[in-house]
Amino acid sequence: MKKTVSLFLAMVMLFGIAALSASADGLVVDTCILKEADDNMINTYTLLAVNPEAPFVDADGNAVPDVALNTVGAAALINWLLSEEGEDLAANYGFAEYGEYLFYLKDDRPVSVAEIPAATEETKLIRLSTTTSVNDSGLLGYLLPIFEEKYGYEVEVYSAGTGKSIANAKMGNADLILVHAKKQEDAFVEAGFATVLDGMEKERMSYMYNFFVLCGPSADPAGVKDAADVLEAFKAIADGKYTFISRGDGSGTHTKELSLWPEELGITADAESFADYTGWYVSANAGMGACLVMAEQMGAYILTDKATFLTFVANDGTI
Repeated sequence: MKKTVSLFLAMVMLFGIAALSASADGLVVDTCILKEADDNMINTYTLLAVNPEAPFVDADGNAVPDVALNTVGAAALINWLLSEEGEDLAANYGFAEYGEYLFYLKDDRPVSVAEIPAATEETKLIRLSTTTSVNDSGLLGYLLPIFEEKYGYEVEVYSAGTGKSIANAKMGNADLILVHAKKQEDAFVEAGFATVLDGMEKERMSYMYNFFVLCGPSADPAGVKDAADVLEAFKAIADGKYTFISRGDGSGTHTKELSLWPEELGITADAESFADYTGWYVSANAGMGACLVMAEQMGAYILTDKATFLTFVANDGTI
């Protein structure tokens, strides 16, 4: 089922009112969505098959010999995720529970019609390295059992920030990756770590998206809800030195967050860049779920993907 940004925008106000009234309704979570549906907050997810001939290296940069990848299994999972069945399941995930779509299909997405082979003993185990967003949101927990039951595979999931997920694949520990940071994905491709699957035009297969959302305490002391856009919202947080929880882990969410601060602050991934802001800027070096728990406990602002946030609220403040 095809959804568009216009449908998403039409539902924003309805959820915003519900989220802001969560405490009044007796729910546990006070953290709520304060800014969303901004062009600067689109969050695109991309699949890449790892190249079996890649220059694999360990954490110290030393070559890793004799890496064996399950290229057949990786292709099977990618082709299923990009099939009409896989894409439709992803696009409709969460609607019955949350009353809105958590993920949207790109209009220019690749669609696979490839035949998917059943698993054999040699191809059964597939190693997927992925971002916490698709894992903590529950999407993978919904999709993978369907794929496994139908074709006999077993998918082993390594879930971390995009930077760590890509590093894991560079060490030869993944057959495919599902991440959401274009610059890091492009570097992965340019370094020879990705391969073009049969029937696809390029290594990067970007097929779905959702939105980052800026969340914080319902009292909103920085007034970000009334800011003209997300850039002004981030400036208001910095100007008032209100507590902000950063992923700080090189993830796609962390990468996006860094791009939203006023340039004059000079905030980068380097710890020295925010050393003077430690009174309000908290670099957690943790996954999305853990950071949301921190934000709730500290009454802090946080950037997150909407799917994980909705799951967090539905679970009364846990992931």
